[in-house]
Amino acid sequence: MKLEASLKHFSPQGLAITDSSKSTSPDRITGTDVMAALGSTAAKARFGLCAFLGKNGISAGDEQKAVQQLASIALERAPKNVRKAADGQLRQCMLMLARFAFSEYSRSAASSSDCPNCRGKGLVEVQELVVCYPGYIGADGEEKIAPRMEPQTVKKQCQHCDGKGTLSARCRCKGIGRVLDRKATSEQGAPVFKVCERCTGKGFASMPSTNVYKAILSVVPELHIRTWTRNWKPFYDSLVQECYWAEGKAEIAFERATKF
Repeated sequence: MKLEASLKHFSPQGLAITDSSKSTSPDRITGTDVMAALGSTAAKARFGLCAFLGKNGISAGDEQKAVQQLASIALERAPKNVRKAADGQLRQCMLMLARFAFSEYSRSAASSSDCPNCRGKGLVEVQELVVCYPGYIGADGEEKIAPRMEPQTVKKQCQHCDGKGTLSARCRCKGIGRVLDRKATSEQGAPVFKVCERCTGKGFASMPSTNVYKAILSVVPELHIRTWTRNWKPFYDSLVQECYWAEGKAEIAFERATKF
């Protein structure tokens, strides 16, 4: 049984009370079996299970446990150059990296974030000339009093997010991961699809690493961009990969627990 199939047991659609059994097969997996398998998986791959459940929004507690465990791993495996640059703020830096790494691991085509331009409000404040007095035009059509305009702060719709206040992580391929290859389609006369070059087939855009760098700058102001690119970013990418590896271990442990 796949680990993803266990998610339906956390949000049942309904409860059927009946005296007849749905299945009499001895190989039938019940909800109790699934919960027992999850307990066995937690004993063997606790970090991977917490990361998986936190990513799917099952429990906020599992997400916090996964971030804390990832921060502990980062604290143990931090390279020498990273430790030297962080100096006395190493623990706080590792926690920030763990949070961003888990956020990147949990990212999908359905993910969204607040617009940085309007900060989630959908409106931005701009300075514009506003007509305070429209003026007066006489019956003869001649302007008697000129209109008066003054600069004022007005709120306008954010063009970056079209007034929604949020930005979707979904790629231009609409989350499919493939786009139409126009050249091959015109040559063969039939629709030919290729892997989306922008998202490399994932269906969503990854979070820019510059966001992580700016967050680390608030703790380590003297961190240079070249030091970040050379030493910190590869370590940050390894933390993201660690989440996928941990989920794979939990997947294997769950399949073994449900394989009767």
